[in-house]
Formats: sequence, structure tokens, C-alpha cells
Amino acid sequence: MDLGVTIFLTDRSIGPVELAREVEDRGFTSIWLPEHTHIPTSRRTPAPMGEPLAEEYLRCLDPFVALGMMVAVTDRVRVGTGIALLAERDPIVTAKEVATLDHVSGGRISLGIGYGWNIEELEDHGGSKATRRAVVRERVLAMQALWAEDEASFDGEHVHLSPSWAWPKPVQQVRGRTGVPVLVGGAAGPILFRHIAEFADGWIPVGGGGVKAAMADLRAACQEAGRDPSEVAVVPFGTIPEQGKLDHYEALGIRETVLRLPSAGRDEVLRALDSFTPFVRA
Repeated sequence: MDLGVTIFLTDRSIGPVELAREVEDRGFTSIWLPEHTHIPTSRRTPAPMGEPLAEEYLRCLDPFVALGMMVAVTDRVRVGTGIALLAERDPIVTAKEVATLDHVSGGRISLGIGYGWNIEELEDHGGSKATRRAVVRERVLAMQALWAEDEASFDGEHVHLSPSWAWPKPVQQVRGRTGVPVLVGGAAGPILFRHIAEFADGWIPVGGGGVKAAMADLRAACQEAGRDPSEVAVVPFGTIPEQGKLDHYEALGIRETVLRLPSAGRDEVLRALDSFTPFVRA
């Protein structure tokens, strides 16, 4: 099983360049960074991970800037967003950022996306709880058209793209088209699995709880959409490693698990990495 790591990089944590080098040197497969543009102080939407909200949510670096720094100083490790909030992002600009990162890294980018839990943050970007899932779906489809087609267009309810040229294209090929792997984060449910089956390449279950029970529903959604379930990855996220847990995931056919690093300074992060390294060697 491949092992990656995820971390809230902030203005007070270990830096992206040093982290990327240390992660690659230890043989981890991937590094994933989350996104929050800002956190409204109202706290009207309670955090699903519990209140009070951890300070790293207020201070996290822009993931695409940090990922660019990471790919510039590494050769092998994959990088990705875990997760990018597409309901808060312009899809044309984001498609350009992702394609550029994939181009300059030699094809090492994955795009983890989500619908967003912080409704005040979403509203400040002009979004709404009622439309966020439909908006994310259309933005992904428009981005995939920009990556794959020489002359791309899209006409939906929320996204309108006139026939357009956009280069660079990604290096990677995904399901027979030029693009990058798209993985959707969120709790198991029919809308999430329908979206994954339609346009995505994997599911990011945060924490990994209930994965075994949900995988049958994910397989059924893929089959209903005419997709081969085996081409849809399941990547448990934010795991604290135990060999029994990793063995359980592997028995389910899971090929990559992403471990949670503390949002902390150099010494604490490297201690955590060193404690995870025996699982990589195993």
C-alpha cells in the first residue's frame, strides 16, 4: 500500500520546501494540502470536526502556491489538494493553475475537491449551501473540458464557457483523455457517489470510518453510470497509522492511505514523519 501525508501548512508551521524534501526522502508517495481562503468570525456554521475550530484553519497557506514550491524541489513525490473548495473558485483560473502545475511537475498532480462545510466562507464567495454541489459538478466538468479539448466549451446552469483555447494541457492521461485525477471528499451518500461515478477518479473519505460499508454503494453507483468500479480509487484521509488498520484497508482493495501530520514546526513534524516511516518500509 502507498502512504501519503496531509498537513495544514501555515505561516507558523514547517515550510513547504523543507517538508516536501523530507517526505520524498522517506519514501512517502504523496503530499496533500487543504484549502480555506479565510474563516468568517461569526462561527455560524459549526465545524464538523468540533469546536473550537483549530487555529490552523485560520492560517493555512494557499495550496496551489505551496504545491508549486514543492514540485520545484522534488522529483518523485505526487502532490495534491486535500481538499480544494471549488464552489469558492473560478473554474477557468483553477483549471489553468492545475494544468500548469501538472505540466511543470511532469505529471505529478492530483486534484482533491469538496463542496465545503463552512457556509459563511462559501457565501463570502457568492455561493450558497443550496447550490454548492451543482456548482462544483459543473465547474469540474468545465475544467475537464479545458484540460482535454483543443477548443473547449461548456454551457450549464452555473458555468458558461464560450469556445476557448487554453494551454498548457496537463501531462497526465486520465480515462483516455488529457487531464488530472479528480478525487471527491465527503461523507458517503447518494449525491456524492453519483458525482464520483459521473466525473471523478476517486473518493476521499476523511478519517476512514465506515468505508467498508460504503464501498458497496460506491460500486453500485459506478455500475449504474456504466463505470468500472475498479477504476475509482478510495483513499482514506487523515489517518493515524496502525498496522491493523492499514491491513484492513488493503484487504478492501485500497491502494493508498493518507496519514495526518500535525500542523506544527519543523521538529514536531519531523518526529511524526519518523514515527510513520516504519509503515512505509513495511
